[in-house]
Amino acid sequence: MRYGSVLDTIGNTPLVEVPRLSPDPSVRLWVKLEGQNPTGSVKDRIALAMIEAAEAKGELEAGQTILEPTSGNTGISLAMVAALRGYRFTAVMPDNASRERVQLLRAYGADIVFSEGAKGTNGSVALAQKMAAEDDSVYMPFQYGNRANLMAHYEGTAAEIIADLPEIKAFVAGLGTGGTLMGNGLRLKEHDPAIKVVAAEPELGELVYGLRSLDEGYIPPLFDPDMLDGKVKVRARESIVWTRELLRREGIFAGISAGAVVWVAQRVGRRLARDGGGDVVCLLADGGWKYLSTEAWTQDIDTAEAQVEEVLWW
Repeated sequence: MRYGSVLDTIGNTPLVEVPRLSPDPSVRLWVKLEGQNPTGSVKDRIALAMIEAAEAKGELEAGQTILEPTSGNTGISLAMVAALRGYRFTAVMPDNASRERVQLLRAYGADIVFSEGAKGTNGSVALAQKMAAEDDSVYMPFQYGNRANLMAHYEGTAAEIIADLPEIKAFVAGLGTGGTLMGNGLRLKEHDPAIKVVAAEPELGELVYGLRSLDEGYIPPLFDPDMLDGKVKVRARESIVWTRELLRREGIFAGISAGAVVWVAQRVGRRLARDGGGDVVCLLADGGWKYLSTEAWTQDIDTAEAQVEEVLWW
């Protein structure tokens, strides 16, 4: 296939069955490989959607700087799109983000302002909002409240899943900005109101890359709890174990939040098996390449758990 731009390769990611991880013969587990997007994560979808929406509304014009709080993936995606569209980009991120994320942001030409790591992305959000309030020349997409985030999944991700697997019974994704769960949930339930939408959420105090606990006190404006049929709490250890199993059993090298999503999908699958089984789709938000420095795949589980808890997981 031929494309006019790397931006044209965003989306249409593979949906791959992972039978060795199924909890029951009547249940088919599928993973949506968002690590196949250009910068290696699902956030490429929303970065392009948010910038195109801002351009269409006249909120973003040539010469402006885009400013966004991020733990890494959205920032990397915005940096790529901004570079190709001719904007400067500044990422506000915790100072304990993984080394790979910082390096990728700089490689794409982003400026980085670090917030206090102990405050997580809540601290990044607060600092970015303060910076935007003090400089009205910058444009902040604000992924947490930008409806284009949700619509990127409604129009893209979910439509792809329905086309590839119209008989889907359940959808599982990590709870982050809320855009992935809300956008997919809205479109999937329009397709079939019986489809279950389930979130993987880290236990309060547990750190799981790519996920956030609502108990931390910040509820993303996009998030609507009524869209969810279930919310399962996950610990860091389970996320590491099942990210490793995904690689060992199925050869899929995904980010650490993938393990949390797969673990939750297995629980959903066991419940589904009691009603005759069916197809469960897990959205794997990114590839594992940005987390190699955590050594989550190579050390014994106790050491790996301690190692990854030294860096930011959301």
